[in-house]
Amino acid sequence: MNNVAIIGRLTRDSEMKYANSGTAICEFSIAVNDRRKQGDQWVDDPSFFDVTLFGKQAEAIQRYLTKGKQVGVAGRLKQDRWEKDGQRRSKVHIIAFDVTLLGGGEGARSDNNEGHGNFSDDIPF
Repeated sequence: MNNVAIIGRLTRDSEMKYANSGTAICEFSIAVNDRRKQGDQWVDDPSFFDVTLFGKQAEAIQRYLTKGKQVGVAGRLKQDRWEKDGQRRSKVHIIAFDVTLLGGGEGARSDNNEGHGNFSDDIPF
């Protein structure tokens, strides 16, 4: 079984590109915070993950994936392996099958009226 589900914040704006076949490819990176006790103090222990999302969802959500946004990511882990300068290297990243926008993040509106417009008195009910 190869499933992963995490919640984190984008560390940079997402990037969109297209494969030769025309498939949309959205790439972004998120930070997931963990807290651990070090002596008498609690310290943040972030982990960073690169995420790739394909297809129609990538096209639909890409413009909302900006630095600081909180997202939930469900997908699978993929390990890339290569050799550079005689050294074997590898990197694990997430191939997402679902990305959910969660929090406002940096630059988000914080007033309680977001999404509520001014309504006239001629509402038909």
